[in-house]
Amino acid sequence: QVQLVESGGGLVQPGGSLRLSCAASRFGLGYYTRGWFRQAPGKEREGVACIRGSDDITYHADSVKGRFTISRDNAKNTVYLQMNSLKPEDTAVYYCAARPGDGCSFSVASYNYWGQGTQVTVSS
Repeated sequence: QVQLVESGGGLVQPGGSLRLSCAASRFGLGYYTRGWFRQAPGKEREGVACIRGSDDITYHADSVKGRFTISRDNAKNTVYLQMNSLKPEDTAVYYCAARPGDGCSFSVASYNYWGQGTQVTVSS
């Protein structure tokens, strides 16, 4: 069973930066796509960024493009989300996710494995 553990959340002022990490237990054979999602109070979970398993091609939601960057360290089975120029509307619980295969998706239903979530609060 794949387990995902996020870390790096916290309280930051507007304009600040945070880096989230998501460490995974050993995956099975084949490629795994990794994603970051977030869920604000009273809102649905939404996709933020995704990185493909085979070639590290990345996708970012329009709301974070140019501010957030997803990356991965395959040797450590870890994916990162570097968040810069944070805004109050970025406040949410951030979840990492993984799915077998090589296609990026921002659909919650397409991911098999989820972390427990880490709180990010952007406030002065």
